[in-house]
Amino acid sequence: MIQGTSHPMTIRPMAAHEVELMAHWAAAEGWNPGLGDAACFHATDPGGFFLGLIDDRPSAMISAVRYGPRFGFVGFYIVQPPMRGRGYGLELWRTAMDYLGARNAGLDGVLAQQANYERSGFVLAHRNIRFEGRVGEASDNLPSSRLLELSKLPFEKLLDYDAELFGTERPRFLRNWIAQPGALGIGALENGSLVGYGMRRPCREGFKIGPLFADREEVARDLFKRLGAGDQAGAPLFLDVPEPNAAARALAEEHSMRPVFQTVRMYNRRDPKLPLSRIFGITSFELG
Repeated sequence: MIQGTSHPMTIRPMAAHEVELMAHWAAAEGWNPGLGDAACFHATDPGGFFLGLIDDRPSAMISAVRYGPRFGFVGFYIVQPPMRGRGYGLELWRTAMDYLGARNAGLDGVLAQQANYERSGFVLAHRNIRFEGRVGEASDNLPSSRLLELSKLPFEKLLDYDAELFGTERPRFLRNWIAQPGALGIGALENGSLVGYGMRRPCREGFKIGPLFADREEVARDLFKRLGAGDQAGAPLFLDVPEPNAAARALAEEHSMRPVFQTVRMYNRRDPKLPLSRIFGITSFELG
């Protein structure tokens, strides 16, 4: 409990029935969360979502998700506007850092907060760009020879491939992520080996593709064509691209997508040096 204010804040783990509050607040911030994001995220690490209450009213939140013993990711760092600038956010931040302990922690923060994160020991790894476009018309000419739905793949094959590009295994998250209602998950196989996969999920506004992982540009292009077209032609479509991946930026621009938002990917202990040339779309700004 914060004692230095006239209205002390109590911080506690968020209960399962409160997870939709994350989505509501994220939507109010303009982050356009996926319709199934909150449940998927909370299931990944139920103890890693913290709620700050002032006068018994939810007033601030943060997530600090543990991915095993060595890595964690910080997200959903929101203080309600009337309560900002009073120190509540800092106390919530300390709770998250204590929860992650000695793990290497990552985050995708807004550019305006980069200096604040640096004061907490975080170092810039790269920027990300959110591109916005439109869902394309369904077509009989979409690539299909090496593409199949993720539900037809052995989960262990997907888990191993995902860990190469995310930096660590995330089995609990991945099982929930690929099973969320209304989502489309597609993998690309060559000679029995997975060479790429992607997910499209419905959001408050339109759809997001994430992740979009591929060993080569042409694989990413095939996956994007499949994921970026469908019955909802004309609906908004978003793709979050690591800025250093020039091929990913070119792919978005080829589909008439435009940059609308940027974040900074930062780590507090070490840059894991992810293979950004194979990351054409980030899974989520909130969980990495």
